[in-house]
Amino acid sequence: MSAPSRLALVPFLSVAGMMRLVHAIGIEPFLVELAEEIEADFRRWPAFDKTPRIASHSDVGVIELMPTSDGETYGFKYVNGHPANMKRGLQTVTAFGLLAEVETGYPVLLSEMTILTALRTAATSAMAAKWLAAPGGTEAMALIGNGAQAEFQALAFRAVCGTREVRLYDIDPAATAKCAANLAGRGLRVVSCASAEEAILGAGTITTVTADKQYATILTDNMVGAGVHLNAVGGDCPGKTELHRDILLRSQIFVEYPPQTRVEGEIQQLPPDHPVEELWQVIAGQAPGRRDARAVTLFDSVGFAVEDFSALRYVRRRLAETGLAQQLDMIADPDDPRDLFGMVMRAA
Repeated sequence: MSAPSRLALVPFLSVAGMMRLVHAIGIEPFLVELAEEIEADFRRWPAFDKTPRIASHSDVGVIELMPTSDGETYGFKYVNGHPANMKRGLQTVTAFGLLAEVETGYPVLLSEMTILTALRTAATSAMAAKWLAAPGGTEAMALIGNGAQAEFQALAFRAVCGTREVRLYDIDPAATAKCAANLAGRGLRVVSCASAEEAILGAGTITTVTADKQYATILTDNMVGAGVHLNAVGGDCPGKTELHRDILLRSQIFVEYPPQTRVEGEIQQLPPDHPVEELWQVIAGQAPGRRDARAVTLFDSVGFAVEDFSALRYVRRRLAETGLAQQLDMIADPDDPRDLFGMVMRAA
């Protein structure tokens, strides 16, 4: 059997390769550059095919496909969300993604995205806060939910928004201790708190990133003061929320893609015609964003395919500079495109 041709090979970035790439670039520069990539794609939002993610729900979690294309490149992500996995020693979220040329349909990158999803989620959160938080509102952040996403969020806010203090709370003290230990020596003042109420003291930004698939009330209305920016990350599927409805009713709400967020985000608690603003329009200069310094702004973040597309394109570009990708023999390439059978038989 002959060696696979160049056309048969698809660049592949493994988990080990992704970790090496993050270290080669540096995690904070990686987050800054990724936020810039996502922001650039938000500026050209109308160029993308957009559809709510294709979800298969069960009593224990969800499995989803998230596709999009800008007409030149197609991308999709496979991702799951299974909150009970942690008790079994498994990740709550796992993912992989692919980019392909629209012109030929041939894949140009296959990548792990469990780590990359954590990075792009954090980069998107910080990018949104840069545009929506009140002046000085990102200097101190409350981070409620200290699981797998927490450190990425904290470092993205430090790198993109200049956050100096992060105030941690989780219902599991071990998660807070883990997060505090991981953030030690990274240029942040880390305060471990005994309650959500303590965590929000003095915080101009509050990020909620919890995992349970249920209607939860992580924040009540009386906990959110004037001028605060809320970054609601944990609610990302039907039946899963973090904020009391009354908070939503007095907030300026910003979303990625309304048809998806109305089903999966915090605003699933509201009537389907409740007014929301699209973040891409703020970034593109088509909408004003925050009304005034005392307004409560909410980024109802559920994660959208364009962000994954941006992350995969960023990784593909940086891989070209590092040589960290492996080459997988994934595409059958017979000498005669019509003779796939002959290729199989000649391999004996």
